[in-house]
Amino acid sequence: MRLILMLMVCFAAQAAEPKQFIFAWPLDQDALKPRGATTRGAPVTLDPVPGEAWKRLTEPGLTAQERDRRAILAMAGPYRVSFDFLEVVRYDPALKPDAPYQSWGTEYVFVSEDRPDFVALQHILVMRMVGVNEPMVVRHWRQEWRYQADALLAYEGMNTWARRSLKDKSGLWTQTVLQVDDSPRYAASGRWQHAGGISSWISDETWRPLPRREFSVRKDYDVLVGTNRHTITPQGWLQEENNLKISLNNGKHLAREYGVARYERIRDYDFGPGETYFKRTEPFWAEVRAAWRELEQGRGRFSVRAPVDQGQLFIPFFDYAQRLADGAPFDREAARTFVRRTLQNDYLK
Repeated sequence: MRLILMLMVCFAAQAAEPKQFIFAWPLDQDALKPRGATTRGAPVTLDPVPGEAWKRLTEPGLTAQERDRRAILAMAGPYRVSFDFLEVVRYDPALKPDAPYQSWGTEYVFVSEDRPDFVALQHILVMRMVGVNEPMVVRHWRQEWRYQADALLAYEGMNTWARRSLKDKSGLWTQTVLQVDDSPRYAASGRWQHAGGISSWISDETWRPLPRREFSVRKDYDVLVGTNRHTITPQGWLQEENNLKISLNNGKHLAREYGVARYERIRDYDFGPGETYFKRTEPFWAEVRAAWRELEQGRGRFSVRAPVDQGQLFIPFFDYAQRLADGAPFDREAARTFVRRTLQNDYLK
């Protein structure tokens, strides 16, 4: 129960702050109170100085692939991350207005793997709440980037994923987003562009399951269909989303939302507990990812019994990882056996 409550705090409501809006519904619409935050985070200090990764990214004379790779690596580091989502149009006038979503948290993005054609970044939340002595450490999402990949694992809806071949791969980077337990979420492809002093990557259109911020309050649609744009700045990076909300039961488009996640680099913040968790548990999570890859390559298409977070399928994996984080020794063969048994017994249809 403690784990479930911890995840609800970190994923549904990172930290409360006074609310503000960049844009919202017209004046004749009633004001909607934003949802998404119930706790209050400790103050942080932004770092205004361009980071070393930015300097490496902007060096002259790099090959196109190397500049792309450095743009991806520039997303690593210590951040205050804020999340803002707003439905900008409702296609059904009878649809109940959806309250905007706003929250923020403190997160370190670790470089998990780094090769010329592959970079993996692991996000770890380290939250310090006002009035709470110990920080809350939770493994968050993971992004993996492959250069000129042959295929990607696409979400098809109804808790099903399938391997799809890619064409016209020249210069293409495929981003695969994994959920908190390293189960698949979505994947998309696009090309980095470096011009005008910024580096930006925009994805093709991709399907993805409902995130916690949505499935916890919405039952009238099944899938988000949209695009992502990642933009690197001297002080951090930005992820923009443009999503359609679609009901698969009747094929209706209910609404469109815009989302912005701002990763602003911070300083003088102790991410040590997150680093300890990452180092102690990463060998276990590598076994989890290996099992999913075997499943993808062996079956090509598979379904899980329920959405991972809604069905709380992740709990056995998180419990196992927490024992390692607390100092238990890692046994690779025992972990491998546990992972495969858990996938078969708890996850897969």
